[in-house]
Amino acid sequence: MDEPFSGFDPVNAQLIKEEILRLKKEGTTVLLSSHRMENVEEICDHVAMLNESKKVLDGTITELKNKFKGDQYKVICQSPISNTGQYIIQSESKTDEWFEYYLKLNGTSNEALLELINHTEVTHFEEIVPSLEEIFFNQVKGENHA
Repeated sequence: MDEPFSGFDPVNAQLIKEEILRLKKEGTTVLLSSHRMENVEEICDHVAMLNESKKVLDGTITELKNKFKGDQYKVICQSPISNTGQYIIQSESKTDEWFEYYLKLNGTSNEALLELINHTEVTHFEEIVPSLEEIFFNQVKGENHA
């Protein structure tokens, strides 16, 4: 299927998506060609990404996301985190009581991250994992500027 959601209103695009997912669940292999990476992430198990007719990425969604994630985390906590200089990418005060940090471990262990946040109440913690669109863009941009 080439761009199966293109040109459809949201209701009909959803119907097509549901049908593709039903076929997938039944074991049918469906080949898609799409520029809509959010749909690819939701529907596909395995992807091959092309740029200028050359394959630049190939693998499962999980494999690609794990390969290109960068040890980055978002933490929202009750009090400022101290000794974060080597880890902070960005920080900001959300209110007088809550602080938001974007941290990069730079190859250090997860224990180092746990030690950083050990002395505050953490209300939100997530690993930042790139979308397929971000991965593709960074790969293509990197190739064009190498």
